[in-house]
Amino acid sequence: GYIVMLHGQLYHREYKYDIAFESYVAGGLYEFYKHYDSTRDAVWILEAEDRIVGCLVLMHRDPEAAQLRYFLLLPQYRGKGWGKRLMQLFMEALHEKGYSKAFLWTTKELDAAAYVYRRYGFVLVEEKESTAFGPATVEQRYELRF
Repeated sequence: GYIVMLHGQLYHREYKYDIAFESYVAGGLYEFYKHYDSTRDAVWILEAEDRIVGCLVLMHRDPEAAQLRYFLLLPQYRGKGWGKRLMQLFMEALHEKGYSKAFLWTTKELDAAAYVYRRYGFVLVEEKESTAFGPATVEQRYELRF
């Protein structure tokens, strides 16, 4: 629940996303819970000062593909190497769990996140206009293949 709240608050404050985004996150986390398989999935929670300040989820999609979801760091914890560490853990888990590809969806205004994804080999493969989260944006799909 706290992960849902963090996403809702942060994305509303930074990008004016509305309750539809928080609902989207809640639905996806429920899907993760419902289909969780410890041999295929992973979740990392970053805690500081007795609270959750970041997270990242590796969610299986099929035997070869995983989805990167819910990558979040509170603003005061950005630029300190925590995002890089979460991505390293994600990449290690991809290899350990035997995936040959991964993908993620993001939005165009998340430039810093896109920079991180490209640094780890993700390539932009699709863009589509969207109002799913309130304001007009462009959703982007990135893929990684080994």
